[in-house]
Amino acid sequence: MLDLINLSLVTGYVPQAFKVAVIKPLLKKPTLDPDVLANYRPISNLPFLSKILERTVANQLCEHLQRNSLFEEFQSGFRVHHSTETALVKVTNDLLIASDNGLVSMLILLDLSAAFDTIDHKLLLQRLEHSIGIKGTALDWFKSYLSDRFQFVRVNNDSSEHTRVNHGVPQGSVLGPILFTLYMLPLGNIIRKHCINFHCYADDTQLYLSMKPNETNQLARLQDCLKDIKTWMTYNFLLLNSDKTEVIVFGPKHLRELLSKHIVTLDGITLASSTTVRNLGVIFDQDMSFNSHIKQICRTSFFHLRNIVKIRNILSQSDAEKLVHAFLTSRLDYCNSLLSGCPNSSLKYLQLIQNAAARVLTGVSKRDQISPILV
Repeated sequence: MLDLINLSLVTGYVPQAFKVAVIKPLLKKPTLDPDVLANYRPISNLPFLSKILERTVANQLCEHLQRNSLFEEFQSGFRVHHSTETALVKVTNDLLIASDNGLVSMLILLDLSAAFDTIDHKLLLQRLEHSIGIKGTALDWFKSYLSDRFQFVRVNNDSSEHTRVNHGVPQGSVLGPILFTLYMLPLGNIIRKHCINFHCYADDTQLYLSMKPNETNQLARLQDCLKDIKTWMTYNFLLLNSDKTEVIVFGPKHLRELLSKHIVTLDGITLASSTTVRNLGVIFDQDMSFNSHIKQICRTSFFHLRNIVKIRNILSQSDAEKLVHAFLTSRLDYCNSLLSGCPNSSLKYLQLIQNAAARVLTGVSKRDQISPILV
């Protein structure tokens, strides 16, 4: 295995067997109609050895990017010490500071259609060579990695014919997400040119602008930025989905109502009809109270806890713990740093989930003191 990987790196060649993916369709939700092909998510599986080779290249590529400060500063996807949580903490902090200063903020959540699947290989290789500085054998390796890729579908042990993959980064790969972020590098400079704040996580891009309610001329800057983004995406074979892109206004209620009167659409994007938007799995409300997010966590967590209660008597202690951590603790932990500063009247509902889970695990009565049980 070591000789195989080293030989690939030295020669700048990726074996053909490493570039064939098997696709296994999986229903997006159990309740969807299995006869409708659009209801399936294509799960792409690559050979195990190819992922080891990719991991080796990814480590060297990330080291090169880190050493030469080539990462987009405001791209949190697929980077060490970066996550959806760090991205949302940055955006939330900026929005709260603006609100404290008496400003209203507009947040635009851009949605791309099948972004990973439409990447042009020629443009990507140009980025790697001219923007990232990858040349010689290393560039040859990436050319070999992207060329002559095939995929086929397997359902119930029956396989389709192999089809050539001419666009996109390989699904189910280690390098694919990193290459996507490098493909998107010019986008940051386009947004900066208009002096708009932004933050990215993979293909999720957030634009936000803070202003005084009477500074409606600032909206023109946002319009121009959106037009330039659309133009760049067209030239780079990407598509901004205006129907799924959302806009929401934050700030004190009387101030945001003044601004909302001046907004009908932003370059074809309508203002969010609801007072909340889902941002990287967290529900943002216009008051930045996160009450809607907390209610959603409680609703989902208690649903799963009731299901665990039904089978608790046939579960071992360790299995019950695994279920609680998988379905409840994971939800309580996700991006919970955003809740710092929320009043106890809101946070107490999250504590109730933890208390209920502890009682289910230990089998104690509702009347027993909860503190020693939590310990």
